[in-house]
Amino acid sequence: MVVVGSGGREHALAHVLGRDAEVVVTPGNPGIPGSVSTPATELDADLFVVGPEAPLVAGLADDLRAQGKLVFGPGADGARLEGSKAWMKALLVDAGVPTAAHGTFTDVDAALAFLDTMALPYVVKTDGLAAGKGVVVTDSIDEARHTVRSYLAGDAFGDAGRTCVIEEGMTGPELSILAVCDGTRAVALAPAQDFKRVGDDDSGPNTGGMGAYSPVPIAPPELVAEVMDRFVAPTIAALRARGIEYRGVLYAGLMLTPDGPRMLEYNVRFGDPESQVVLPRLTSSLVDLLAQAAAGAIVDEPTFSEDALVTVVCATEGYPLSTRVGDVIEGIDRARRLPGVEEVFCAGTDADANGSLVTAGGRVLAVTGRGPSIAEARRAAYDAARCISWPGMHLRSDIARSAAELGSPDEGASR
Repeated sequence: MVVVGSGGREHALAHVLGRDAEVVVTPGNPGIPGSVSTPATELDADLFVVGPEAPLVAGLADDLRAQGKLVFGPGADGARLEGSKAWMKALLVDAGVPTAAHGTFTDVDAALAFLDTMALPYVVKTDGLAAGKGVVVTDSIDEARHTVRSYLAGDAFGDAGRTCVIEEGMTGPELSILAVCDGTRAVALAPAQDFKRVGDDDSGPNTGGMGAYSPVPIAPPELVAEVMDRFVAPTIAALRARGIEYRGVLYAGLMLTPDGPRMLEYNVRFGDPESQVVLPRLTSSLVDLLAQAAAGAIVDEPTFSEDALVTVVCATEGYPLSTRVGDVIEGIDRARRLPGVEEVFCAGTDADANGSLVTAGGRVLAVTGRGPSIAEARRAAYDAARCISWPGMHLRSDIARSAAELGSPDEGASR
């Protein structure tokens, strides 16, 4: 089995798929067992699982299928759900999926005029891929205007930002539901809640995610069923109406507003860091589930442990605005030996000339604890994170805090 990618999500996939199969990860990184440098198109395996969004948008799944390979991951047509937020929003409207009021713009003056009609908070997004950093949520009209200008001029994200989407700000806790799709139907994995802002109490800029936990007290089975019926199923139908048979995961990023769930956006890959808390909770075979979806006929329903998992992301100094690399990482082995530690998942890591693991990206590690309650899983994750160090290491101290203390949603945001 081949997992394509090099981050914490791919480490989590390999960790869980490895329960039932031999797994190779390409290109992986020195912290992920089974990493090889051979391109996916030059490998042979019973199943290919494409992790990141960029190769999916670029059509890697199509290339592999053209070679006769069994692939879990949408083709380039379906990956437009993440590759273009404007296209995604248009599809949501056609499908009748509840989402924020919005406008799509390439002209600065038109975008600024629309922005002036919006209420707080202001939400500005790149149309194209921006590595999880292309969303600005602010109460400052000056910051929102500056963001619009920098996106449309190509200053912030190049061509990915030359079209932008301006959305109605929504309030409420966020929820992530990963749905495995076989082209016709989908099954839900356990819900999770993640933390996008870099600092405690949801302060600072958006990141790719600073931590997550599962299960989520505010997401009972009936809410998950509602999301699958009102959001995911109409989306799959709308894709099929466009001739797109979507075989992969749909990451539904939702906000639970006072008026009910609303779709923030879809991603076309397993969430990161949600994968690190959702996938290890599986008690059924992830290999079988993904293979069935890739073949176009899901037979087995996934089952999950009652255990809770919490993951805490350890990032470099300055992330997400800058990234310091090359620092030796201390303490991973000690952290892994602590009771209740599921795994220390390696994302932005490399090896130096001495073979030591060093920092090589903004989000470096996802330290994941498991326990019979969110509080105990959280304790295990933070105990392990305290074993790890490098110069300038940064992490949030409040991941899953409210859920652990009160069994209530964490401050999941306004977007």
